[in-house]
Amino acid sequence: MTKEADNGGVAAVDRAVAILRAVACQSTPITLANLARATGYYKSTLLRLLTSLERSALVVRRADGRYALGPYAHQLGRAYETTYRVSAVLTPLLTELVERGSESASFHVYRDSEHRICLLRIDSHHSTLDRIDVGDLLPLEYGAAGRLILRFRGTGLAPTADNVLAVSLGERDPDCAAVAAAVFSGDNEFRGAISLSGPKERFTPGAIAHQSELVTEAAQRATQMLGGHWPAR
Repeated sequence: MTKEADNGGVAAVDRAVAILRAVACQSTPITLANLARATGYYKSTLLRLLTSLERSALVVRRADGRYALGPYAHQLGRAYETTYRVSAVLTPLLTELVERGSESASFHVYRDSEHRICLLRIDSHHSTLDRIDVGDLLPLEYGAAGRLILRFRGTGLAPTADNVLAVSLGERDPDCAAVAAAVFSGDNEFRGAISLSGPKERFTPGAIAHQSELVTEAAQRATQMLGGHWPAR
């Protein structure tokens, strides 16, 4: 058993990551010989791992035999940049919502075909809360944020003043309710949904109207800060 495996990792994965790091550190594509020197691995080991990395589009082998990062590596980098840009924009807005007396503010994004994930969360100042934490998986089919994700993600539906808001009363949890508004970036690309959620008993018609106004304003500001265009009324 290798040292990497003894430390709780998987040796092949550790080696693959080392290869990716070596390729990423180069300003130009790297030869197999230089990759062997950079990683300390035998060429036979490198070739086996590079085959898997090429299949995953993390690395590409050029016509001259040198290696460079593949399209999926660039996709991951873009996703990383987007996630942190969204967090930088949304966190102050969620905090401001709570300071203005809203229910607990969250930002939800698509996770898989059945789930959304809570990416950001600021608890309200109320004594009773709905219990949602960052990283929690929630169903796509239930809840205001889930409905917006299903409505916009990958559907090509253009945002309008009438479809960017959703209200949920006891769908996911019979004792909880929420209002949510969709957030977009450039070219109407859907990014996720801001949700204000809490105990259903506090969601009177007047409270729903007020929370809807708050969350819509925050979603509009987030969209504009991310380079998107908010639909006119």
